[in-house]
Amino acid sequence: MSVISAFRTRTIKHWALAAVAAVALVAAPASSATASSVTASSVTASDGAGVLAIAHKSPFNCGKTFYANNWSPGHNPSGSLDWQSYGDDAINGETVRATAGGTATFANEGSTSYGQWVQIVHSDGTRTRYAHLATMVRAPGQTMSVSQGTVIGTVGSTGGSSAPHLHYEQRGSSGVVDTSPTVDGVTISLGQKKAVTSTNGCGGSSNPYTPTEVCGSGFSVVDEAALGTAGRTYLLYNSGTGYNCVVTLKSTSLGTPSAVSAFLEPEGSSRTTDSGSYSYYAGPVKRSAPGTCVKWGGSAGGSSYTSPFEHCG
Repeated sequence: MSVISAFRTRTIKHWALAAVAAVALVAAPASSATASSVTASSVTASDGAGVLAIAHKSPFNCGKTFYANNWSPGHNPSGSLDWQSYGDDAINGETVRATAGGTATFANEGSTSYGQWVQIVHSDGTRTRYAHLATMVRAPGQTMSVSQGTVIGTVGSTGGSSAPHLHYEQRGSSGVVDTSPTVDGVTISLGQKKAVTSTNGCGGSSNPYTPTEVCGSGFSVVDEAALGTAGRTYLLYNSGTGYNCVVTLKSTSLGTPSAVSAFLEPEGSSRTTDSGSYSYYAGPVKRSAPGTCVKWGGSAGGSSYTSPFEHCG
């Protein structure tokens, strides 16, 4: 059964997402309590990596604070970060976002090394790696063009991991690991453990709504696609109910009604679409499809996106 909300606010809420400044709490030496175990086959010899030219943001949602642990000695490869829980905010299951734009490649090494992991090659040839993921938005072997902030998976403990965390690396174009990576303006050198607050996806003068706000409590973003510069369409999932949700957020003509749409089609079922002249977004389009592949997408400003049948879990 399709569920389409009849309620959609058309005025801007009196709040804006704050671009929270990164904060750092240093502890030395750093703890290796949730260490990665990455095999030698995944490591490039560190022969003096330089600082990456591209500015990277934290790999988490706007406003989220987690520890970045560059523990030493014994971390493999040296200079990689283990992102860990901070305060009462447990990192397990957190959304993982690209720290900078590029081309993402998805891989799975099973119960060894990185487990499920993603490498993003950036415009200058440098790269970042995100390992031990619980879920990925593409199947192993697939590639995907991403922007800074694009969702690529969720935090887990796959591969050679002793506890849920995100293993993260910044590498030069030659593959050499930067042993003092900088994220959201905070440099974490060898032996340091710092709490970093994410500004990834915070926007500014952007759409005042978020996909999770539109779809409701319990939904998390599992995939997204850009609609040129006019907007972005999102697929969300609620693991507790088995419902999928699609919403398309506008990026231009905000507050002015214009054509925008969102659709969701479980495999073997009819398509449900919400389209019209809306000020901020189309949707939410919700369908129950546990264990079923879905086709999803939307349109805005003359651009459209239609996925293949995917996300079948």
